[in-house]
Amino acid sequence: MPGSSFGTLFRVTTFGESHGGAVGVVVDGVTPGLPLCEADIQAQLDRRRPGQSAVTTPRQETDTVQLLSGVFEGRATGTPVMMMVHNRDQQPEAYAELKDLFRPGHADYTYLRKYGLRDHRGSGRASGRETIGRVAAGAIARKQLAQRGVRITACCIRAAGIACSAYDPDEIERNIVRAADREAARLIVEKILAAREAHDSIGGVVECRVEGVPAGLGDPVFDKLDADLGKAVLSIGAIKGVEFGAGFAAADMAGSQHNDAMDRSGFLSNHAGGIIGGISTGAEIVFRVVFKPTASIARPQRTVDVHGHETTCETHGRHDPAVFPRGIPVVEAMTAIVLEDHFKRQAALHA
Repeated sequence: MPGSSFGTLFRVTTFGESHGGAVGVVVDGVTPGLPLCEADIQAQLDRRRPGQSAVTTPRQETDTVQLLSGVFEGRATGTPVMMMVHNRDQQPEAYAELKDLFRPGHADYTYLRKYGLRDHRGSGRASGRETIGRVAAGAIARKQLAQRGVRITACCIRAAGIACSAYDPDEIERNIVRAADREAARLIVEKILAAREAHDSIGGVVECRVEGVPAGLGDPVFDKLDADLGKAVLSIGAIKGVEFGAGFAAADMAGSQHNDAMDRSGFLSNHAGGIIGGISTGAEIVFRVVFKPTASIARPQRTVDVHGHETTCETHGRHDPAVFPRGIPVVEAMTAIVLEDHFKRQAALHA
């Protein structure tokens, strides 16, 4: 399937389907000699795995990773690293009654129109389980970036009409929605549980901050750093929008307000989000993404079947009432992949 690979010098190719035998990734461009073991990968996969809280799908998967190539005696060899996670808790029979229906909000219709067939078992390749490969690859990129002094932190800042009024990075992993505001997190959890009870779902806004990226990373015109980051996060199935720095608020600002003035110490503001002209400024990179409400909801919705007959559809089964809590490590992973790729491209430029 074209479109399953991403990156230039740090390149990832994911494989597998939601209810197939396994999912995984092949990563090319890992720095030879990088200390690497399965525990490095597992720590990030555990943040993404299902069944971890009351606001996630109850599907029980340990998502235990296997490192199958590219590592010898605890170090990357420089050859492609292959990682795989077996699907253990499969229930493809739960989707039998949906085989001929187009579920609203899913890729059923578009995949059938493109390929002439589709895997109806939990969305197949379009499933969120595909992101396991992204998170595994991102774990490698994060380890390399840590050696460069780069730190990536994402969190929920708004969901179901509730906005965070504080930013405490230490709070993010202490609550099940990964919000940086404890009180807002409590209210968001209540909203998610109420949505689940009503057989509905909610969306959310996630902010990602990156510290330690020096000025000069990124390429002009078509390969801008923000353009590549935008493509990376928009390729995550549930994300429907992205903004950098002031983002859409810039429409209500004057140039004198939006421009980031400078003095000898550097930039006096960061409305650009740490990227100008597609190249990093050295300031903190800041962007936000919008996760749509989970498409799978157990309430009647109008649709048609593959024969064009009008009907209704209810999607029962094991689904997240909100995608963003488990999507946050995916956003961080895709950010890490882009940054490591650009660091390697920058090194090649000056080689």
